[in-house]
Amino acid sequence: MTMPTVGDRELLSEQVAVCIETGEIRRAFDTCQELNRRYPDHPYGWYLASFLMKKARRTRDALHAIDRALRLDPLPRYRLHRAQCLLQLGDHAAVAAEAATLKESRFGDAAMHADAGTLLYEVGDHAGALAHYTRAIELDGRDAQYYYNRASVHRYLGDADAAERDFDAAIAIRPEDCEAYHGRAHLRTQSPERNHIQQIEQALSRTESVTGRVQLCYALAKECEDIGDFERSFASLKQGADLKRRHMQYTVDSDLGIIERIREVYGPRMFDGHVDGSEDEAAIFVIGMPRTGTTLVERILDSHPLVRSAGELNDFGVELVRLAGRLPGGPTASRLDFVDRTTALDFRSLGEAYLRATRPMRGDRPYFVDKLPFNFLYAGLIHLALPRARIVNLRRHPMDTCYAVYKQLFKDAYPFSYDLDELGRYYVAYDALMRHWNAVMPGVIHTVAYEDVVADLEGEARRLLAYCGLPWQDECLQFHRNQRASTTASALQVRQPIYDTSVGKWRHYARQLEPLRASLERAGIDTR
Repeated sequence: MTMPTVGDRELLSEQVAVCIETGEIRRAFDTCQELNRRYPDHPYGWYLASFLMKKARRTRDALHAIDRALRLDPLPRYRLHRAQCLLQLGDHAAVAAEAATLKESRFGDAAMHADAGTLLYEVGDHAGALAHYTRAIELDGRDAQYYYNRASVHRYLGDADAAERDFDAAIAIRPEDCEAYHGRAHLRTQSPERNHIQQIEQALSRTESVTGRVQLCYALAKECEDIGDFERSFASLKQGADLKRRHMQYTVDSDLGIIERIREVYGPRMFDGHVDGSEDEAAIFVIGMPRTGTTLVERILDSHPLVRSAGELNDFGVELVRLAGRLPGGPTASRLDFVDRTTALDFRSLGEAYLRATRPMRGDRPYFVDKLPFNFLYAGLIHLALPRARIVNLRRHPMDTCYAVYKQLFKDAYPFSYDLDELGRYYVAYDALMRHWNAVMPGVIHTVAYEDVVADLEGEARRLLAYCGLPWQDECLQFHRNQRASTTASALQVRQPIYDTSVGKWRHYARQLEPLRASLERAGIDTR
């Protein structure tokens, strides 16, 4: 932080900043309190106070302090900090409103522009984020993170060439940035003449961190698959997945137990008679296992003039947990007990809470898509809370699904995906739960097979829109021309016309995947 260095007020301010830099937080608080007591009209002092309180997770106090600073001097840097406080509080509507005021703001240093870019990215303003990251690079072209961040935005906006240039720049500045190698590998189909395999191998030879090695193994697997070296691809993939799994604390039995308890608790009696939930029909949930075409269906719907995609929202689960915690007896430590307790919810209140929480992300169109695949766990609760909402479940060949999940390096979700035995067991549980939902809620869920969309895009799109109660629009067949950002793993694929090269891709690895196939067959899953 920079500030004047003359005068008692400035000396106290500098002492606070130095304490923050050196980690002397208690002393920083004490000095800042003295600064604000002696100079209550000094806006920078209240900004420092807000910074410290936010760091201590005293976010309401931080918001109060930055509001005092803004009343004294409405600087853009203070507005940016206020928006960051609101983001920490989870007030997305207020964050979006505050972020809009920062779109054209100019800051004196690159870090502020980078922070503004990150904030605008968080609220879905990718064009605004791109502008701020670009300004940060103009002010300081030596920071690899700025290039990495801008590459990510270019990717989400569909500009693979610009993204690759920025990933290259990030790697040139910081050759140990393994995440950049991984991101770059997935921008395009590599070729024997143009790939980064040798560079990735060199990075692997000098990388010791577990996270970095995992990212490089997945990058190498992707590029080897692209050039047709399937043996080496799977070997690299398994090396990365095994390493990732060894350093995780996860028990698949816990997840399988939850799914089984959901089936037991949400039986036919829960759905007998009238479903007394919210009558709002705005929501369209796209669910399923990941990597099954959920993003493709989302983009088809988002290309309709009456629909806006809100992305992958966790709001239904968040509101479910929040409202269940208010039931008599308070929160429960057991996940199995939690499933039991949810049956006592006021489902109309749950639906209305979800709609309030998602409003800032939905735009001004009458319908919105919530494309969180994991919502398949809540399909029954969604119907009870929002009986007029549409639920679209994506299916794909079981082996293509499992292989596609296995080769995807997820950031925080899907911990079952790094071991083929656990992945197979989870898939069987998913399949059983979806069969259960269709049995207890006949006709509620619309199932779409990925292979059918590839074979007959128009026919499947017409059936999808009819189920959603939407009139036909030719634009839905041109989903690849949709210019809105996509922040999923399929961000670049959905900008291409429909293609069938992913159908049956698992067969390149039939020998390595044979134990998985056999386990699915034993569970009654048809893998032909």
